[in-house]
Amino acid sequence: MKLHLYQIDAFTNHLFGGNPAAVIPLEEWISDSLMQRLAMENNLSETVFFVPSKKPDADFEIRWFTPVSEINLCGHATLASAFVLYHVMGYGYPAIRFQSKSGILVITKNFDKISMDFPAWKPEPLANVPAELATALGNISINSVHKYRDYLVEVADESLVQLCQPDFTLLKALGHKVILTAKGSKADFVSRFFAPTVGVDEDPVTGSAHSQLIPYWAEKLGKKTLYARQLSKRGGELWCEYLGERVAMAGQCVFFMKGEIDL
Repeated sequence: MKLHLYQIDAFTNHLFGGNPAAVIPLEEWISDSLMQRLAMENNLSETVFFVPSKKPDADFEIRWFTPVSEINLCGHATLASAFVLYHVMGYGYPAIRFQSKSGILVITKNFDKISMDFPAWKPEPLANVPAELATALGNISINSVHKYRDYLVEVADESLVQLCQPDFTLLKALGHKVILTAKGSKADFVSRFFAPTVGVDEDPVTGSAHSQLIPYWAEKLGKKTLYARQLSKRGGELWCEYLGERVAMAGQCVFFMKGEIDL
C-alpha cells in the first residue's frame, strides 16, 4: 500500500513559519493503530487524515493525531488539509465540509486565505487553580485562569507570554493543556500553547486554542473581529471573528514538501 503525504506550514505566509502539519489523504480509513504509528513516525505536532464522506451532510471525514494520541479538534492541520484539497488535489467547490469528532467544520477559500468555521468554546473561570500552575509556567505572575477544554491563563502583558520558560515536566504532571495569553501590542491578543500531556511541549500555532481565545477576548475587548498572533519561535497569525455559537479563523499556508509512504 502506498500513501501520499504532504507537509504544509499553516498560519503563515512564509516557509519555516507557522505550524507544520503532515497531511495524508485516504480513499478509505486505515486502522487507528496504523494512523497512530504514522503520526509517531512523522513526529510533528499533528498528522491529519481525511477520507471522502459517504454521508450527505459532509464532503470528507477528518481525524487528527499527535505523536502519542488522537485529539478532538485541530485547527492548523485542518487548514493544511483544505490547502491540499484546494491547491494540490484540485477541489473546485467553494466550501469543504469536514465531519469531525467536534461536529461539522466548514472551510472556505477567500483569495490567499482559508477560513474555518469552528465551535466557540467559551471558557469559564476556574474555581480551583492548581498551586503548581504558576511554578510550571516559570513562576509567572497570573492575572486569571479560565477553562473549557484547556486551561486559559491570562497574564499582564505580551512580554510575559513571549519570555515564558515553562517547566514541561511540571506541566505534564498537571494533566492539562495550557494556553498562555495577553492583550497584544500589534495584535488584539497574543498566545502560546503548551501540550506536553499529548506529546507536544509547545505547539507553534494552534487553531483549536482559538476556539477558546476568540470568545474570551471578544468579550473582554468588546469587539467581534480580532487579529491574533501566536508567539512561538516559528510564529503565526490568525484573522478571527466571534459569531456567538461559532468562531471563524482564517490563515495562510505554504507548501513545503510531498512524499510517498510505502507500507
